[in-house]
Amino acid sequence: MTGDCPCCTGGPVLGRRRLLSLAAGGVAALTATASASAQDAPAASVDPEDAPAADGFASLSPTPLTPPPPGPRHLKFRHLHTEQNLEVVYWDGGKYVWDALQAVNQHLSDFRSLEVHPIDVRLLDILFTLQSLTGSKEPYRIVSAFRSAATNTMLAGQSAATNGTSQVATRSLHMEGKAIDMRLNDVSLTGLRDAALALKGGGVGYYPDSGFIHVDIGSVRTWQGT
Repeated sequence: MTGDCPCCTGGPVLGRRRLLSLAAGGVAALTATASASAQDAPAASVDPEDAPAADGFASLSPTPLTPPPPGPRHLKFRHLHTEQNLEVVYWDGGKYVWDALQAVNQHLSDFRSLEVHPIDVRLLDILFTLQSLTGSKEPYRIVSAFRSAATNTMLAGQSAATNGTSQVATRSLHMEGKAIDMRLNDVSLTGLRDAALALKGGGVGYYPDSGFIHVDIGSVRTWQGT
């Protein structure tokens, strides 16, 4: 994994323009009524991350208990593999900013295959809420975001060879733009994990040896990896 640049600087904040169409990945779900509260799954040493139901929507979590704070929604990213920075206002004036979402999709694309896939806006909202709850001023350090099927298969093989069993799910939510592995340099890893767990907005994986947490918008559950 590529290390952090000690003098990371954010890119320019992108312009704000009326959202021309729904962003793929579930904007409509944001206006839906929250489903019945999900029960926390017991923690596992390694979570396969696979959705427990065949229907992906059936396995999605309810609306997080803590909604995003009011006002413009601003995110900063530092991709640890590409060493690229991005700073965007992705929500403003009561709507998602189309240009900003496209920039996020590009920034969080599969850097190995160069494949771009929409990042679910519900995931962005969880990141924004976490940033607000922790008081972080740092960009999210991105370890992994969207993964193509080929990349996911490759990583699963590498993980199995290293650990004896794969810590990479065959049906990973990374492949749908619904999961991200990251950290914040001004928040302890345990503090970030605990804040994410408190949201109950999806799955939270804790990887202390690798120095990141996994957050997704799947069913509410938690696990620890390496």
